[in-house]
Amino acid sequence: MLAACIPPSPEPTPAPVPAPSPAATAAPAPAPTPVAPVLENWMDAPASRGDWTYVRQTGETLAVFGTDRSAGGVALIIRCDLATRRVGIARAGSVSGQVQMLVRTETQERVLTAGPADGPAPLVAAELSASDALLDAMAFSRGRFAVEVPGVTPLYAPAWPEITRVVEDCRG
Repeated sequence: MLAACIPPSPEPTPAPVPAPSPAATAAPAPAPTPVAPVLENWMDAPASRGDWTYVRQTGETLAVFGTDRSAGGVALIIRCDLATRRVGIARAGSVSGQVQMLVRTETQERVLTAGPADGPAPLVAAELSASDALLDAMAFSRGRFAVEVPGVTPLYAPAWPEITRVVEDCRG
């Protein structure tokens, strides 16, 4: 019974628990690269940025499409060589030799042989007779036409009157 007279020994104080260290956070996953939509119809593609300008120079007339008239702003040129009565189609881009240029309109689709052309910026160009029906199809295509060259982003240009002016200049 003596045990009852002895005070109980104090309970040991627990050792302090260290605060948890913050968990390492993983870097956020990079945003996925946007994938260009696959379109069933090229006419559903968004129009390329830019406007047409008609230019008359010595020996030629031009319809110039782009965001501005600088070498980097020009995307497409329709050119009439008044001496030869031939119409050139040149689009921005760089190629090392002959390539196929696909021109799509509402009513026609044609593959032209194109190659590098001289200019202040790299161009890929093809040439047609002024009487070629493809030129009319480009001028009168509902809303727009497309110019595609391998390795270069497709171009979807509006069918504005400047194209018709250049073609008519070549037809005399």
